[in-house]
Amino acid sequence: MLENSLFGLPQGSAFITKAQNTYQAAPSILKDHGYTSAVFHGNNGSFWNRNTIYKGFGFDHFFDASYYDTTDPINMAEYGLLDKLFYEQSESMLASLPQPFYTKFITVGNHYPYAMDQSLVTIDKAQTGDASVDDYFQTARYTDEAIQTVFTRLKEMGLYDNSVIVLYGDHYGISDNHKKAMAQIMGEDITPLESANLQRVPLFIHVPGMKGSVNHTYGGQTDLLPTLMHLLGIETKDFVQFGSDLFSDEHNEVVPFRNGDFVSPTIDSINEKFYDNQTGLPLDESQMELAKAMKKEVAYKLGLSDNVVNGDLLRFYTPKGYTPVDPSQYNYTKDADVQAGE
Repeated sequence: MLENSLFGLPQGSAFITKAQNTYQAAPSILKDHGYTSAVFHGNNGSFWNRNTIYKGFGFDHFFDASYYDTTDPINMAEYGLLDKLFYEQSESMLASLPQPFYTKFITVGNHYPYAMDQSLVTIDKAQTGDASVDDYFQTARYTDEAIQTVFTRLKEMGLYDNSVIVLYGDHYGISDNHKKAMAQIMGEDITPLESANLQRVPLFIHVPGMKGSVNHTYGGQTDLLPTLMHLLGIETKDFVQFGSDLFSDEHNEVVPFRNGDFVSPTIDSINEKFYDNQTGLPLDESQMELAKAMKKEVAYKLGLSDNVVNGDLLRFYTPKGYTPVDPSQYNYTKDADVQAGE
């Protein structure tokens, strides 16, 4: 979604079932503008078929678990190397890349099942009696501390002031299976509308020279690629993208969910029912026509994206000035000259 501004599939994972498709993804787009690209992830390269799909996206480098020291069980989570050690060991590899670069760091510290050795935590657990919810806050704090260290090091390395930095969550934190415990944390019942609101993920964008603020614009991960391209001065009009620039006055704030529901600043569709976003109450009959039109628009966009992915339609279209990706030209085998932690 982020790399391509395409929606995920209604069933299955495009990373696995559509890995051989033609894509016009962020790393290949930026390559035409002089950027080197890399992904860093302290898990096996085969996890989620990343070592195949990233070649189709055009990532120059993929530093997987084979580049890291993963022998300390205390610093290993279920899905790979924990954040602090992961960032520390990634630094030398990041420094070795030619600039400018487009890099992606995939962290696992604040991820279900939120289990972490107590020697690494710095705050107490919550006390709901639900292990997933109680442990969540400790791992979130750990991730915050790791990110603080990253920002400090980026400043010391001279990268902070000339880098656009995007931090985001790839999916919700706590599932609907934990509503009772979440109600204790939130101090209110978890209604269908509140459950949809809990699908929100953090999104932080650091732009050199731009004053920090809180932006309440509604958007989704499909919006990140066009937003990033515009921030870097790259035109998007020739690319097939289903998102739009979050900073644009023309940005569409109707955010589709994969099941056909949606959220927006005014009307939400949750489990096939419409709600007033401001009051949380069922939608007034006078607004039903607008709500149905919004839902029709969502279904149309999801359907178009599915056609593009399922039909591998981008193989028939090359935007002006874009160099198509040849996956066979990429090899992510560990390079002896680039060692983690050197």
